[in-house]
Amino acid sequence: MLSITVIPVKVNGDIAPKSDLGLVILESLYANGVALQDGDILVVAQKVVSKAEGRIMDLAKVKPSRRAALLARDLQKDPRIVQLILDEAREIVMMKNGIIITETRHGFVCANSGVDQSNLARDNAAILLPVDPDASARRLRSFIKKQQGRDVAVVITDTFGRPFREGQTNVAVGVAGIKPIKNYIGKKDMFGKKLRVTEIAVADEIASAAELAMGKSAGIPVALVRGYEFERAGRASIKDLSRPKKRDIFRHTCNNR
Repeated sequence: MLSITVIPVKVNGDIAPKSDLGLVILESLYANGVALQDGDILVVAQKVVSKAEGRIMDLAKVKPSRRAALLARDLQKDPRIVQLILDEAREIVMMKNGIIITETRHGFVCANSGVDQSNLARDNAAILLPVDPDASARRLRSFIKKQQGRDVAVVITDTFGRPFREGQTNVAVGVAGIKPIKNYIGKKDMFGKKLRVTEIAVADEIASAAELAMGKSAGIPVALVRGYEFERAGRASIKDLSRPKKRDIFRHTCNNR
């Protein structure tokens, strides 16, 4: 049986725009007395990635369109936030109870296009998802390999709600070095029956496990998952976890109301 360990990594201070996030993480690992090992999975909160990549938006500079203003009035939201949501969306899936469910340009179906105002030192600002979370994960993985010679996987996470359950959970929004889905189709269960549909979203499960150690306000945006034997992938992509629109029951239900 596997013994899996989740190690929280505290980062001192806030991440400033244009920070060298890879260097900050390595320094934080050292300060926390954590030495990387081959096969570790580095889990990083999306928010620090976005901060380092300059994805913080000054709301004073956001000019809402007429459409954003009308939607904001109906949904009782800040029209500048609505404008950012629209800018980040590929498609609006549903609007209700002050929430806009969109498909982002990345292919994520989530609330408010991932636009968020929590855990920001600045008032009158909002933070967006990274432009390409997979690329962000690859850069961190490559930096660690170059600096320390360690072969680690990287999972970038964010907090999403779920259409059929209460509460939020952390999910993977970017991956590098790890295949995000473990496929059991065609294999046999413990009674010898062939499995037909089982695919485990291991990247999401890793993200959720790490969040238990990271929290939301403890200054722990990084965690190390150690001991899980994952399937390596040279060119992993979070797109493997996105369900095609034609098979998305949630969106089909919304569009037929």
